[in-house]
Amino acid sequence: MQAFFLPASLGQRLCVLHAPAAGQPQRGCIIYVHPLAEEMNRCRRMAKLTAHALAEAGFAVLQMDLLGCGDSSGDFADATWDAWLDDLTLARQWLAGRYAGSLWLWGVRAGCLLAAQSAASTPELPLRLLLWQPVVSGRQHLQQFLRLRQMSELVQGGGDSGGTQELLQQLELGQSVEVAGYAMGGRLAQGLAEATLDRVGGALQLICLEVVPPDQQQCPTASPAVAQQMQRWADAGISATASRVIGEPFWLVPEAQIPLELIHATVAALVGA
Repeated sequence: MQAFFLPASLGQRLCVLHAPAAGQPQRGCIIYVHPLAEEMNRCRRMAKLTAHALAEAGFAVLQMDLLGCGDSSGDFADATWDAWLDDLTLARQWLAGRYAGSLWLWGVRAGCLLAAQSAASTPELPLRLLLWQPVVSGRQHLQQFLRLRQMSELVQGGGDSGGTQELLQQLELGQSVEVAGYAMGGRLAQGLAEATLDRVGGALQLICLEVVPPDQQQCPTASPAVAQQMQRWADAGISATASRVIGEPFWLVPEAQIPLELIHATVAALVGA
């Protein structure tokens, strides 16, 4: 594992490279696309363990903190959707210049929306998508994120910032809105709100993996939202597979137990691709 800073617009990006294990056939390259705000921090341990397992299986895995996130340059308020897409382009170029084989974008939650849009922006360069617990609607995810502020105000008994619609209007006017310690700017909010999973460019393969608690292990292979998205992909001629594994919602629960089944399912799916 190698950590380094990659020069980029508005500073530099912290990257962690998990090189393919010695003696393993080189199977391809993977770029991890982290989720939004605090979900990113809660996913760090799970992402690290999975990246290590994938590297042991022969993949080169690159983790990058996007602009304004983690230890990369800038504050969260500096982040825009387009800047994050540029960061992914930079990561793709860096990784492709050093490793051969198929390229995967591995998105988690809102990172799935970003990965899909990155794939759609370069249909002439086919790649593969691995989507963990995908957010299907960027607009709905933005509204859920803004509700965190309202919930916090209710718990603390402080001032009332108004409903979600008022916060959306502030963002549309170019104002920043602080939610759970993260100041989101209007350009980032607009990009997120417009993002969907419908367009995935020339993706050669698309795999969705979701986590469900033990009491739901008899549920169908996909949540209703993902099942509907799968149908939209099928209608557009896009082939995709979906499955679920047992585990805790590690992106929501601090110190959640690691769902090892998800790691195993991920490695098996990519090795068998």
